[in-house]
Amino acid sequence: MRAFPRPRIVVSKCLGFDSCRWNGAMIPDEFVGTLRRFVEFTAVCPELEIGLGVPRNPVRVVDAKGSLRLVQQGTERDVTEDMMRYADGLLSGLQPVDGFILKSRSPSCGIKDTRIYPGMEKVAAMRTSAGIFGAEVLRRFPSLAIEDEGRLINDRIRDHFLKRVFAFARFRELEPTARIRDLVQFQSENKLLLLAYSQKELRAMGHIAANKEGRPIEEVRDEYAKHLHKAMSRMPKDAANVNVLMHMLGFVSDGLSGDEKAFFLDTVQKYRLERLPLSVPLSLIRSWAIRFDQKYLLPQSFLEPYPDELNPVVGRGVARDLRP
Repeated sequence: MRAFPRPRIVVSKCLGFDSCRWNGAMIPDEFVGTLRRFVEFTAVCPELEIGLGVPRNPVRVVDAKGSLRLVQQGTERDVTEDMMRYADGLLSGLQPVDGFILKSRSPSCGIKDTRIYPGMEKVAAMRTSAGIFGAEVLRRFPSLAIEDEGRLINDRIRDHFLKRVFAFARFRELEPTARIRDLVQFQSENKLLLLAYSQKELRAMGHIAANKEGRPIEEVRDEYAKHLHKAMSRMPKDAANVNVLMHMLGFVSDGLSGDEKAFFLDTVQKYRLERLPLSVPLSLIRSWAIRFDQKYLLPQSFLEPYPDELNPVVGRGVARDLRP
């Protein structure tokens, strides 16, 4: 069994941690609940923390001549500055974290689908965007894994999120005492995962980790981290995953029968046609890597990028917005 670090994730407190919604409700989320065994959560409720209380009149984001304001309905109280001060204090003082899961559609925590209104009267929303707190999170941490619970219903988005936070956590754990050889080992064990994400960044990171220029470790580590986050910023394409699967097959193919190879190729084709998840051909490769004690493949994070318990047995649905 592979040992996994515990990613540090900031989460909206209403997602199963506290009854802090404007109406006193809590919204348990299945995925967030499952994650609690595997990550370190920091639960926050920006509206509660700026003193709005529970229950409270809801707030909305209003476009006031191009300036987005957070205004409480009924009282007409503008709490934008309060929210910005809270965001600055919290986000400036955070220990290093690997990602965020924020409440979808929230006027404070939303990251994509917060309704923006032209005023406080009963009118339709003009557009959707990020909430006031969510926008500040996106601005300050552009390279981290930031999602809302609604988008994480989608299998691909959830898989991408998990791969990122666990990879970032693995790197974060070695950072304080990292030596060049530690970076080289990290590069080696994550090579196939990075190959699926970006061949260009993989090559750049290999050059950085080799450190032929003899630069100070702190400088090398910081540059490597930037490229790691950049490499994993976009969801890998199916074709890239297929390329890695075929590359891995080459390490075990000599010991396989013709029928086994044919079955694997059929499984890869079904993945390509979106009839099977990536975990199915990966399980085959893992079983053969164990069977043949394949020293190069066994440590590869691509085979098991996060705990198996977090793999979906059946797709949970499609999120409203499939963009990574």
